[in-house]
Amino acid sequence: MFKDRFEASKRLSKLLSKYKGQDVIALPIPRGGLPVAYDSIIDNNFSWDLIIPRKIRSPINEEVAIGAVAPDGTYFVNDNYVYDANISQEYIEREVETQIKEIHSRTEKFKGNTNFPKVKDRIAILIDDGIATGFTILAAIEALKKHGAKKIVIATPVAPEDTVHYLSTLVDEVISIVTPINFMAVGFYYDDFSQIEDNEVSSLIEKLSSYQENS
Repeated sequence: MFKDRFEASKRLSKLLSKYKGQDVIALPIPRGGLPVAYDSIIDNNFSWDLIIPRKIRSPINEEVAIGAVAPDGTYFVNDNYVYDANISQEYIEREVETQIKEIHSRTEKFKGNTNFPKVKDRIAILIDDGIATGFTILAAIEALKKHGAKKIVIATPVAPEDTVHYLSTLVDEVISIVTPINFMAVGFYYDDFSQIEDNEVSSLIEKLSSYQENS
C-alpha cells in the first residue's frame, strides 16, 4: 500500500536508480504518472518528456476500452471484443481520429508542442501510477518500438501479476513494486488516490523544467 503518489514516487526512484548515468528518457503518462515519476527524474537526473496514449472507447459503453492509441497514431484493438460486439472498422478509425485530436490538444497544453518524444537509440522508461488492463501502455510500447527506442522499461507502483508477466514478453523490463495476484483496482492500493487536476500537472511540469534548466 502507498500513502499517495508521492510516496510511491520515492520508492520507485530507488528501483530506477540503476539506470542513473545512462541515456534514459523518462516518459510519465499524465495525469497520474507525472507525480509518480517526479523523484525518479530528479534523483537520477533523467531527461524526460510526456507521452499521452488514450483509450479507444466502445460504441456500446464509453467507459469500456476496446483498445488504445498513441500520440503518433499507433493503435491496437482487442480483436476478440471487436468481433464479439460487431464493431466496424469505420467506427474504430473515427474513434482513433477523435482520440488523436484529444491527445494533441492535451500535449499542446502541457508541452507547448505535439512532437513525439526523442527516444531513438535511448532507454525509454514508461511511468504510470498503476496498470490495470495495460491497454494504454500497449499502445505506447508499440509507438516507442516504431520510433527506435533501444530499450523499453515499464515502471509502476502497482500492476496485476498476470499483466506484469504479459508485458514482460513485450518489453525489456517491467518494474512493479506491488504485483497482486487478486488485483482490485489501482486506487485500492493508495490511501489517497485523488484525481490529479490539470493545474497540478502544469505545476509539476514547471518544476521539472526548471530543475532541468538549472542542472
